[in-house]
Amino acid sequence: MDGKCYGLLGRKLGHSWSVPIHQALGCPDYRLIELEPDALEAFLRRTDIGGLNVTIPYKRDVMPYCDEIDAAARAIGSVNTIVRRPDGKLCAYNTDAAGFCYMARRAGISFAGRKAVILGSGGASLTAQACARQLGARQVVVISRSGPDNYENLSRHADADIVVNTTPVGMYPGNGAAPVDLTTFPACGGVLDVIYNPRRTALLQQAEALGIPCSDGLPMLVAQAKAAEEHFFGTAIDDGENERILAQLRQETENIVLIGMPGCGKTTVGQALAQKTGREAIDLDERIAARAGCSIPEIFARGGEAEFRALEREEAAKAGALSGKILLTGGGVVKTVENYPSLRQNGRIYHLLRPIEVLPTDGRPLSQGADLTAMWAEREPLYRRFRDAAIENTGTVEDTADAIWRDFCAHSGD
Repeated sequence: MDGKCYGLLGRKLGHSWSVPIHQALGCPDYRLIELEPDALEAFLRRTDIGGLNVTIPYKRDVMPYCDEIDAAARAIGSVNTIVRRPDGKLCAYNTDAAGFCYMARRAGISFAGRKAVILGSGGASLTAQACARQLGARQVVVISRSGPDNYENLSRHADADIVVNTTPVGMYPGNGAAPVDLTTFPACGGVLDVIYNPRRTALLQQAEALGIPCSDGLPMLVAQAKAAEEHFFGTAIDDGENERILAQLRQETENIVLIGMPGCGKTTVGQALAQKTGREAIDLDERIAARAGCSIPEIFARGGEAEFRALEREEAAKAGALSGKILLTGGGVVKTVENYPSLRQNGRIYHLLRPIEVLPTDGRPLSQGADLTAMWAEREPLYRRFRDAAIENTGTVEDTADAIWRDFCAHSGD
């Protein structure tokens, strides 16, 4: 671009989505820069630095090496954006604040006059605290593992109106963990989680189930990146870019999950979607058979449905943690309640519908000799519970795949 170094500085960055965001904003050379603490000082003395974002664990560690720190960043006590000016000075800013405010506003969560509980005490927490106060919170409480307000005495703050997670608990690859149980806060009316991978952490899935307005951290990540780019190159970027890039990332990273009765066409429709979109289609039954070293009927013969469901639960958790895939499930995946959060965390779930009388049964242990009408009566409420949308699969495979893709693109910015 201009021969300078642009990128995200951190210690472990395998989870990061910053590169595609900055490339979409017009910085094609942006890259991930993983450094150990003892290499930090030497790197920041490089003269070819153009612009850097800074993440865990260096948001405070880089401050002593910066020549100038923006007043707002100094007040927060944490920086996430560094620019080397033409005179050679390193100037630091905190664009996370702009991102946090954007995330809260987009989710319709107001801090004005409300009590906020912020989980965590690191750099992201400092930003969240400053923003909560700036947005008019009447009280801000920081929960840490060893401070006066900690996870052992959360009940002291049962009157909290807003819960903000700034810890890495629940972040990929530690999917499924939650830092708190939201029922501890019966007055809670808003939940913000700075984690963006997975899209729906266990904390956010509980918020959704409780009907609490909530947001993951991707809107924050995109908005802070736009603000950082403005510092990098000294040019204003239209605010509309936030929504454009957010919708693009949602579409690229969210999974398409197919559920439905045995024989409803999940495999053929999934293959058509894979061809249409260029995505990888992952068949959970194939993964289960490969892991067991035998066919699905042989698993049932050996250990019954219980063994199969246990393997299915584990493979659903693994596949559901991936991004940008097409997941093809077995007909009974909905019988295990734990599979819902696994599939939902990164996916939009489609229920394929086909008349019972045309469903094939060959090679399907639970369908052969079964009363499919009774099976449907048992599973229909479960499918309804899991699904985001129902799609009729009574026309051509291509028509069904097209219908799913149209719906998926239409909801990619949700």
